[in-house]
Amino acid sequence: MLDAQNNPRFIAAALAASDDCIKVIGLDGSLQFMNEGGQRVMEVDDFSRFKGCPWPDFWQGQGNADAIAALDEARAGRSARFTGFANTAKGNKRYWDVKVSPIVNDDGRIDSILSISRDITSLKAFEDEQMLLRNELAHRIKNILALVQAVASQTLKDGADMAVAKPAFLSRLAALSRGHDILINSQHNSTQLRELAVAVAAEQAAGRVVFDGPDINLSAKCALALTLAFHELATNALKYGALSNDKGMVSLSWKIRSEWAQPTLDLVWAESGGPNVSLPSRRGFGSRMIEKALSSYVGGTSCVDFNPDGLVFSLSVPTSNLAEF
Repeated sequence: MLDAQNNPRFIAAALAASDDCIKVIGLDGSLQFMNEGGQRVMEVDDFSRFKGCPWPDFWQGQGNADAIAALDEARAGRSARFTGFANTAKGNKRYWDVKVSPIVNDDGRIDSILSISRDITSLKAFEDEQMLLRNELAHRIKNILALVQAVASQTLKDGADMAVAKPAFLSRLAALSRGHDILINSQHNSTQLRELAVAVAAEQAAGRVVFDGPDINLSAKCALALTLAFHELATNALKYGALSNDKGMVSLSWKIRSEWAQPTLDLVWAESGGPNVSLPSRRGFGSRMIEKALSSYVGGTSCVDFNPDGLVFSLSVPTSNLAEF
């Protein structure tokens, strides 16, 4: 059996094969040795350029303070550990998990310090991504709850006929659920306006809603608000408007207007071919939701016109607002 402990060539080969950056540091904090594998991960072509340099100087900010503290612990006979960013010799930023320990000689005295650094940049990136996802989830939950609260307060208000209010409330929740499914299935933190409109508005009237407009990304907040707006418009069209007969049509179009200092999305839902439209005697939840809640969520202006030839809903909003979460 190979006696690895007493075989210098084996030890050298093991140090060269390691992906950890193994260093010996003098008690004064100067860098004395770096294994071949460490030079590879640190992108060091000539170790002599770095030998004798103060090891804490490889770190900046909090990392520098942590490195100095770790050396103090090792000089006192204790091990220490920290994580932080440090550049390679070629200036590439890496995130390291560092363990620092005292090296004791045959007399029991500490004569140098061992530092083992492991590149955990990919793990750090994964953790940062998970944090972003958790924050996005928190935003989405907050937006959904706010919309559900608004829907509930308007649909289930005092004196409401529960036989009518309950199915309306459940229908609106189902619309939010469909919009949320689109957000969840999206590969990014945004979804496409066309995808959302087709999923919500055309679901109950295939072939009778025509879509026309460029690709527009929507944040989660805006997507959920538009989901509810499209649901209200489609439901109203099915009950009373262009989709309540066999020949009515809906045109949902949008474009980017750039003649002003800030690009603006102009969106229009226009109904035609349905029964004659008259101004309702009272403003229902749908109208209030579309005109007030939607404009508040996307930060634009919206209105509903009850034209005799067909209802027209219009929305204008700065495109920068559509990406805000």
